[in-house]
Amino acid sequence: MSIAPLFTDEYFMREALKEAQKAFDVDEVPVGSVIVANNKIIARSHNLTERLIDVTAHSEIQAITAASNYIGGKYLFDCTLYVTLEPCIMCAGALFWSKISKVVYGASDDKNGFLSKFNGNLHPKTEFVKGVLNDECEAILKLFFKNKRIK
Repeated sequence: MSIAPLFTDEYFMREALKEAQKAFDVDEVPVGSVIVANNKIIARSHNLTERLIDVTAHSEIQAITAASNYIGGKYLFDCTLYVTLEPCIMCAGALFWSKISKVVYGASDDKNGFLSKFNGNLHPKTEFVKGVLNDECEAILKLFFKNKRIK
């Protein structure tokens, strides 16, 4: 009998989805992030662009800052970002400079995602995985924008 590991990409993406729900609850675009090192969440965030009145206050940027403060350095070697939506160009640039080891995202963003703009290139040593819990990540975004259209 094989026992599944507790700390999987799905486990950590569910934690990022909890952050996305926090954003949804305060009328922010529901994107959530967690950064993990050694199977421990060292940073959590969600979009704060409306609350902070700051277009750069994306979930990923907030998480990078929190993780850097936690580890006491600007490089996120041996860290993984889990984010519910494919990072935009700005966030991909920050991820590039952070030298993060791995990026895992849920829903793709064909309009604003870095894959369409950067052809999938981050830092040469950064691994990325797409589509983890895609349906759940898409669902919260679709509901948010559906509610916006109704209002």
